[in-house]
Amino acid sequence: MRALLSLTCVFIFSFTVLADDHGKHLFILSGQSNMQGHRPDEAFTPMVEKALGKEKVIVVQDALGGQPIHRWWQEWKDPKGEKPNQSGDLYDRLMGKVNAAIEGQKIKTICFVWMQGERDAKMGWGKLYEKALLGLHAQLAKDLKWKKNDLGFVIGRLSDFDISNKRYPHWTMVREAQERVANSNKNFFLVNTDDLNDGLSRKGKAIKDDLHYSAEGYKELGRRFAKFCLTIANQK
Repeated sequence: MRALLSLTCVFIFSFTVLADDHGKHLFILSGQSNMQGHRPDEAFTPMVEKALGKEKVIVVQDALGGQPIHRWWQEWKDPKGEKPNQSGDLYDRLMGKVNAAIEGQKIKTICFVWMQGERDAKMGWGKLYEKALLGLHAQLAKDLKWKKNDLGFVIGRLSDFDISNKRYPHWTMVREAQERVANSNKNFFLVNTDDLNDGLSRKGKAIKDDLHYSAEGYKELGRRFAKFCLTIANQK
């Protein structure tokens, strides 16, 4: 079924995703809980629409808490070289939304915004993360028929929640992998989140160095995402 879905997506994208100077800017946001907590309408969408024009912007966000990167990257294998039971299913769900949003549209730029890694750090899969992150970006570029080096990538780095690696043994390892990927291409950017997990949560609870971000932290996350996305969009 996934193979059929992928073929269908490629067929549709071949007719819809065409780089065009007068086209729209596509922003694809995905990841796990801290992306799920991010609300584009609070800061991200207003910023990119103000800068580029509401009629020139398409924003698609799809996220699910507690999920490892292999639910997006289809080629992931565990340390023993075995594929997991679930692989790429959340990517398929995301691309279903992207396809619906871009049907019949001409696209000028594409930026992929990613906020994930907590689960992989908890499971001890840090050594696999850099390859997976680059693989996911390449997978998206291929499916969108977009030049890989032209596909913007904005990566939300894991916060300072577990710098000591006590609860999530590969926390700093995943952070470092995210940094290396962000430094590997001029169209890749890293978003600092170390100051976003203090303050009051959306439920009004005081938090400090929390796994999740404060209410204001999520708004600031959106602003930082938007800043780098606009840097990429304005290069064209």
